[in-house]
Amino acid sequence: MRCGVDVGGTKIETAILSDSGDFLFRDRISTPKNYTAMIHAIKAGVEIANNDTGYEGPVGICMPGSISKKTGVIQGANTTYLNGQNFQQDLQASLNREVRLSNDANCFTLSEAIEGSGAGANLVFGVIIGTGCGGGIVSNGHLISGTNGIAGEWGHNPLPWPVENEFNNHYCWCGKTGCLETYISGTALEKDYERMAGKAKSGSQIVTDTENGDIVGEAVLQALEDRIGRGLAMVINILDPDVIILGGGLSNIERLYENVPRKWPGYVFSKDITTKLLAPKYGDSSGVRGAALLFHDD
Repeated sequence: MRCGVDVGGTKIETAILSDSGDFLFRDRISTPKNYTAMIHAIKAGVEIANNDTGYEGPVGICMPGSISKKTGVIQGANTTYLNGQNFQQDLQASLNREVRLSNDANCFTLSEAIEGSGAGANLVFGVIIGTGCGGGIVSNGHLISGTNGIAGEWGHNPLPWPVENEFNNHYCWCGKTGCLETYISGTALEKDYERMAGKAKSGSQIVTDTENGDIVGEAVLQALEDRIGRGLAMVINILDPDVIILGGGLSNIERLYENVPRKWPGYVFSKDITTKLLAPKYGDSSGVRGAALLFHDD
């Protein structure tokens, strides 16, 4: 058996999985409002899982942000009370067992590369496009975190090959201007629509209305596809992955899997492009599944 905990902005999911990947235990609770309450909530969830299954081994944690390799503290988490905390140390003390942490994009990629849509591929780049835009890298079944712990963070690089009207008003929460995340995310999609149509719609409503003939929605989705295409072309030029797997809310837009690869020939530095763009096998359960796989190298 293996144990994973997915710490999200709205929910914490605890799961015990068998070696074959079947859920033996699965439970979700709302994310607490402060750090101390979160530590207690994770401990309680793991203890309930233990009592239900008899599992007493190590615990993998999927979380927002990244871990500073120099100090061990969390940085860049949108669940802001995690920032500056030594989350791993505090969890190990509370749970009295070994704990490993990795961010949500890494866990998503690990799950999909080992057991999901990318199973059998040598190099997998996983993408989460939802409220923000993150990424992870798995090579031959091993998670690549990088010397600074930020490998795969393509969302905080500039949009490549920008056109003139793409420069304005793209301020990122990280303090920079023009990050990919401000162009390629559910938030960016909704902002683009509101700017062009003069009224707000949710991302899912934009997709539905576009299927029913909304011409503004079509223009916004075509711009999104082109920007994702350019962003992933840059990734292909650097990593040359076998497979790219989309996750997050925008991964449910089916037209992306056909239209985005059509953009690559104009930007990828190769005449022959065999990289595949695939939908995830496990969707929003990839986080907890990936967390449970953080010890798989052992």
